[in-house]
Amino acid sequence: MEDVQSLDRRNFIKQVGLVGAGTLLSSSPWLSAFADKEHTVSSKARIGVIGPGSRGQHLMSFIANNKKAEITALCDIYKPSIDGALKIAPGAKVYDDYRKLLEDKNVDSVVIATPLNTHCEIALAAFDAGKDVFCEKSIGFTPGECLVMYDKYKASGKIFFSGQQRLFDTRYIKAMEMIHAGVFGDIQAIRTFWNRNGDWRRPVPSPELERHINWRLYREYSKGLMTELGCHQLQIGSWALQSIPNKVMGHGAITHWKDGREVYDNVSCLYIFDGGQKMTFNSVIANKFYGLEEQIMGHLGTVEPEKGKYYFEDVAPAPAFLRMINEIENSLFNTLPFAGTSWAPETAGENKGEYILGKKPESDGTPELLAAYVEAVITRKQPPKIAEEGYYASVLTLLGYEAIEKGEILTFPDELKLDYLNHQRKRSEL
Repeated sequence: MEDVQSLDRRNFIKQVGLVGAGTLLSSSPWLSAFADKEHTVSSKARIGVIGPGSRGQHLMSFIANNKKAEITALCDIYKPSIDGALKIAPGAKVYDDYRKLLEDKNVDSVVIATPLNTHCEIALAAFDAGKDVFCEKSIGFTPGECLVMYDKYKASGKIFFSGQQRLFDTRYIKAMEMIHAGVFGDIQAIRTFWNRNGDWRRPVPSPELERHINWRLYREYSKGLMTELGCHQLQIGSWALQSIPNKVMGHGAITHWKDGREVYDNVSCLYIFDGGQKMTFNSVIANKFYGLEEQIMGHLGTVEPEKGKYYFEDVAPAPAFLRMINEIENSLFNTLPFAGTSWAPETAGENKGEYILGKKPESDGTPELLAAYVEAVITRKQPPKIAEEGYYASVLTLLGYEAIEKGEILTFPDELKLDYLNHQRKRSEL
């Protein structure tokens, strides 16, 4: 049996992407991007990368390995970034102005991995130029920018993805399928945290480049931990509960790295859903002991997708739940290995839990996310809800940031709610 560690993009597509209609596509409809993959073998998506710095080059490494994609253009004002990117895509044309890249007829779509404050400007210009867009998170610098970008995408008829790789992480896909099937009962709370121990600085060759290279530390360009880390984890709430929280409050401070940075090194937010469920996000970058995790708690059990484990409460689940799990396993993931021969949890006293998939996969979903983007660009089919999930993840993080800054309890504005969650859209000045 193939080891989970060796699973690559092709196996992921085979095992997850082509399951057809059913509960999996109901929970993760964006996987439909892979539905026509066998018919796109001879096709090629020509991609321009705007901002090929460290993150941009990471994304490029997966695109370059995709036979259906070609990196035809690069744009950056920092020569070392271009030099590094050319090692990945040596045949790409180089620009120092993104507007010139957008005029390039050999570019069908773009990947935007620039500082946060430039995402909206570049994405809007790309849509206007007739390009498809993959934009790193958060998609906007303010909630209003996110809405403008979303509306532009809807009007353009183009493809729009954002950097929410957990949507394609097999651990999370499986966990959400179990959650939506009711395996863990009614979800009561979601606890998320992402802790590191480091100053978040990058080496600067000369002082005048400090803000250019370390843009994440300065308010002019960045919203700090909320957008850089929280954007990934807060998306878990809307995915698990299939709704958005209506209120948010928070606190932030610089408690350790007092080195001239302007963004907080210690943040905490509390989000409240209409049903009373809560979701928290906490991040400290002066202590890494607890690392990162999402803990999704139902009245029958808990799932920790990042760790790849789930736990039932003190009593063993009823046989009906075990049958439900086995049906999910057999119909959707029957080729994936698991930790043991049974889904039944260990004794309640020990409660060591069970693995969702077996060992932790090598992929965090990034290569699959980019592969799905390439497929969508080729087929001209926008996968359902993927743009909306990215939109809400961005808005939630930015509202959390605003709540921290204002020291107030904020309500999710009606004008920012999209129709796909059956909310009435209200127009107002943003």
